[in-house]
Amino acid sequence: MTRYPVALIATFQLVPAAVAVAQTPEPELPAVTITAPTASQELKQELRAEQALTPGGVTLVDSDELYQRNISSLADSLRYVPGVWAASLSGADAMFFSIRGSNLDATNYDMNGIKLLQDGLPVTTADGNNHNRVVDPLAARYAVVARGANALTYGASTLGGAIDFITPTARDTAPRDAFVSGGSHGQLQGRFSAGGVSGPVDGLVTVETKRWDGYRDHSQQEREGLYANAGLQLSDAVRTRFYATYVNNKEELPGVLTRAQWRDDPDQAEAAAVSGNYQVNVETWRVANKTTWEINPDSRLTAGISYEEQRLFHPIVDKVMVDFDGPGPLSPVEVFSLLINTKQRNLGTSLRYDLRVADHDLLAGLNYGQTKVNGGNYRNDGGHRNGLTQRVDNDADGLELFLMDRWKIAPRWTVVYGAQAVDASRDVRTTTVSSNTVRNPKADYNSINPRVGLIHQPVPDVELFANLSRLYEAPTNFELEDDVRGNNQTLDAMHGTVFEIGTRGTRTVGKVRWRWDLAAYYARLRDEILSVDDPAAPGTSLSTNVDKTVHAGIEALVAASLPLDASGSHRIEPLVSLMVNRFKFVDDRVYGDNDLPAAPSYALKGELLYRSASGFFAGPTLDMVGRRYVDFNNSYKLDAYTLWGLRAGLTRKSWEVFGELRNLTDKDHIAYTRVVDVAAPDAAVLYPGEPRSLYVGARFQF
Repeated sequence: MTRYPVALIATFQLVPAAVAVAQTPEPELPAVTITAPTASQELKQELRAEQALTPGGVTLVDSDELYQRNISSLADSLRYVPGVWAASLSGADAMFFSIRGSNLDATNYDMNGIKLLQDGLPVTTADGNNHNRVVDPLAARYAVVARGANALTYGASTLGGAIDFITPTARDTAPRDAFVSGGSHGQLQGRFSAGGVSGPVDGLVTVETKRWDGYRDHSQQEREGLYANAGLQLSDAVRTRFYATYVNNKEELPGVLTRAQWRDDPDQAEAAAVSGNYQVNVETWRVANKTTWEINPDSRLTAGISYEEQRLFHPIVDKVMVDFDGPGPLSPVEVFSLLINTKQRNLGTSLRYDLRVADHDLLAGLNYGQTKVNGGNYRNDGGHRNGLTQRVDNDADGLELFLMDRWKIAPRWTVVYGAQAVDASRDVRTTTVSSNTVRNPKADYNSINPRVGLIHQPVPDVELFANLSRLYEAPTNFELEDDVRGNNQTLDAMHGTVFEIGTRGTRTVGKVRWRWDLAAYYARLRDEILSVDDPAAPGTSLSTNVDKTVHAGIEALVAASLPLDASGSHRIEPLVSLMVNRFKFVDDRVYGDNDLPAAPSYALKGELLYRSASGFFAGPTLDMVGRRYVDFNNSYKLDAYTLWGLRAGLTRKSWEVFGELRNLTDKDHIAYTRVVDVAAPDAAVLYPGEPRSLYVGARFQF
């Protein structure tokens, strides 16, 4: 806080007059206090300004709001982001998420189609997959979710867009921050941050841990993490920041159930998951640097580099037996099981140049990423390696160049136009140990992807927008490895065109403060890459290009603040996030006009909270999820369901507490499904959702 005594300034300005008319005393003026915005507020304003220059769906998630409810996984943090379908597979970190219908197939573990970044540098691998890890949402100060082609400002042209997680620093958070939460199913998580600022230097260190027994058998999780960053102001114009991350995550996987098993006992694990000891254990360390040069008030250059290593231990398929003796019990011949044990190295670089010239706001950028995966696939013996079956040596790299101009053609009108150029390569090399045969699909992919949009601001804080953009997404190495043809042929890149129209803003009508974010989009795609579960090796997939598909939908968030008294000390605050999905094949030779599986026809998530000026809040929460298919054949449909919950808390200046009750009526429901080609009525494809659960938490800043 900076104080400027206006009386003192006025006194100096009136000295000449005082000399001339010394006998006339000047009246004493009151002091005025001017509060400078904090570093966190400045960052938020900058992110809001960038959002206002995007003619499409972009959502800003403030982590301060996340500490008022239970955040067990990234899916919880994305709860109210319109257009995002996210679900934890068993309540732990392992999850599935999709934006605008990305990744609706058997490679749900791949989570491709959405580019994840930390501070503008890639977490997603160079081939586009997020298989090994997602980002701890509480380790970010803000998250920016740019849906679909609106991720061009990050260099992406993926179907789902991008999410950038922005790290907190000692300059925009409390010197010390402690948080602990726990509750049902053995959940206990805690984190502690400490940092400081000394002149041009600042630093912040966070340690965190999580324990989870799970609401299903064989779903325990243990995670430890360390996050650190240090900044240095090299001059008035140049600043640099170093980042270091270490995460060790060990997680059991409970597998899938049949409908009969789910109805009998939704908390049980798949028998094969227990006997095969299914797990996903990832040890990660990452270092990065980001340097910014404020060349002048109208131009800025930002450069960054990151390097990450991951070690994956992943028993995922139990013994698959085949009867070679005709009718009768299976002979004890193991033909397939799978334990993946690999080391992954990711290098990422980023260069951005911002320039304001007259009515033009220009952005030019370059991203380059490289990923190498080495290791092997082993037979799985109860979660132990039992002989190497395949050696894995995979490479991928990708170069993205992008240029945008946000041109204010009139006081209330902005035209946004630009393009992305992408050049990528994939090289998948798998050697079968028993025969020493090599399968080596490899290919190069390149494209230029234009975009044009329009923003109209009829009144302050209200925007109408529209855009027309090209989408382009090369296959991941997983998809090339799982090509249904099983030879060295390669898949084509997905490409298409998307049109989007919408509005966002805040407005006070009477005494009611409204906030909204609404977008409708329609995308026609060619060569979308879809995978089905391989019936000969359950848990693995077969990938192919689909000629034509359509992804269309509505994404909406509406929130309000309604005062209950004249002073506004008591308020009712409703919030609703709604997505309506229409993802379908178009005249497909196999599937006709069937719906794509996995995503529901609609999903509504909302709450109705009472808030008082004292910091107390309480109210119900609501989840309504529509019907969805499990298979491409549309022969297995899951029913819609509705869940109720409650949450309450108390927020003060330096501390806050919350309590949250989920699934109040203890309704059995399905969180997510395995995707197959044709699902029989007794297919094991279901991941049961969370039963009635209670969580509490507290945060202290000092």
